[in-house]
Amino acid sequence: VSLHTALVNMSSSACFMYFAYGSNLLKERLQLKNPSAVFHCVGRIQTRTPPQGPQVREFLIGQETLSGITGLSGNCTDCAWHGGVATIQESDGDEEQVHEGVYSALQVEVETKQGNVFCRTYKMNNFRACPPSPQYKEVVCSGAQQNGLPQNYRQKLLDLETNNYSGTSILDQIKDLQK
Repeated sequence: VSLHTALVNMSSSACFMYFAYGSNLLKERLQLKNPSAVFHCVGRIQTRTPPQGPQVREFLIGQETLSGITGLSGNCTDCAWHGGVATIQESDGDEEQVHEGVYSALQVEVETKQGNVFCRTYKMNNFRACPPSPQYKEVVCSGAQQNGLPQNYRQKLLDLETNNYSGTSILDQIKDLQK
């Protein structure tokens, strides 16, 4: 379904446009809690300042901060947050964790090849920067590949160092569903 068709259909249904990044780039991960999610295209959000170092970071977007994973490093020429644009039914929205104070919803302007679109996304409250687990990195890199994010961005994600965590993770749930 094209982005234009999705926007037209949204006017007659209870859906919202969602900017997926981090682990939600992987369709199977996003659909664990949002079964109605349908990806439409790749998008990006321009950041105001380049991050320092290839690790989990917070970026300034307008007056808000968005936290998640990125592979960008100092003096980048493409200081952008790459992700996927999806539609999600309002009934699937992750409001439980918003009400619990884990996340805050944001409206962000996302650049796509079809033009700019406003999307909902979520920032993690009380975020602390740290290297990702190997499992989280695998989910993010798989989602970046699945959505066709730019090759140089995917390579930077692949180059991320991890924290070597070896316990259970969301990846286990995804693999169980794929069996």
